[in-house]
Amino acid sequence: MRIAFMGTPDFAVPTLDALVAAGHDVAAVYCQPPRPAGRGKALMPSPVQKRAETLGVEVRHPVTLRDAEAQAAFAALGLDVAIVAAYGLILPQAILDAPRHGCLNVHGSILPRWRGAAPVQRAILAGDDITGVTIMQMERGLDTGPMLARVETSIDRKTAGELTDEIARSGAALMVAVLADLPGYPPTPQPEAGVTYAAKIDKAESKINFHEPAGQVERQVRAFNPAPGAWVQYQGERIRILACDVIDSQGLAAPGEVIDDRLTIECMRGAIRPTRVQRAGRAAMDASELLRGFVIPPGAHLE
Repeated sequence: MRIAFMGTPDFAVPTLDALVAAGHDVAAVYCQPPRPAGRGKALMPSPVQKRAETLGVEVRHPVTLRDAEAQAAFAALGLDVAIVAAYGLILPQAILDAPRHGCLNVHGSILPRWRGAAPVQRAILAGDDITGVTIMQMERGLDTGPMLARVETSIDRKTAGELTDEIARSGAALMVAVLADLPGYPPTPQPEAGVTYAAKIDKAESKINFHEPAGQVERQVRAFNPAPGAWVQYQGERIRILACDVIDSQGLAAPGEVIDDRLTIECMRGAIRPTRVQRAGRAAMDASELLRGFVIPPGAHLE
């Protein structure tokens, strides 16, 4: 099939690779424009742009798809279908209607649960047992279109990074299977029951609140690994907690208080014991390594 691929972050790269490997004619790749990054604020192309350039595919990054010129350029590609994976721009109706088979989206949840921008993180934060990926026919609503196929995966104790990588790979394989037999995947309307929305992650959410139960704090740590990173503050320094265990405690200490020499921290119910941490401007390390050079004694309070 003649395809336009529309995606921006790492999540989208496996689908682009899978489409090329399956022999589809990728006419153009659409992604977000390069953004300033690093201390020098040099313009940094997105992961999808870098991969597309390596593959020798034309890259386009319009600021909007709402103007007539961008829509005409898209229509001129003569597409069978457009494949979308975390692109980052709203597709107006003229774009949705241009390809012969419309636009298909790789969405990182089992719809209709967790429509929206941050489905993986919200599934972890909510304590869901399963999530997955849905191939959806796009329409103007926010992830409301009919579903063509879904694959579930267990969340277990995976971080957002681990789960995103797993879903990205399964979504890529599922999209290739759908395109190989489109009549075999008839669109099914999403059920009205069970709709939830995955709001974009606000950086303020990444500050750990020890007045929450330990289980919720542990989910917060996993949901924000690798970004933006769940963090605490001690003596004016921010420390990211990258991994932790939930520990039973007697509940005698105040939330946020260190209760032993292994950096176990009291929560509203139970405690967490960080196993992997990162000080500002330093590499990640085991919590035991941190404590050898940065003393946080029992009785200390983390904010």
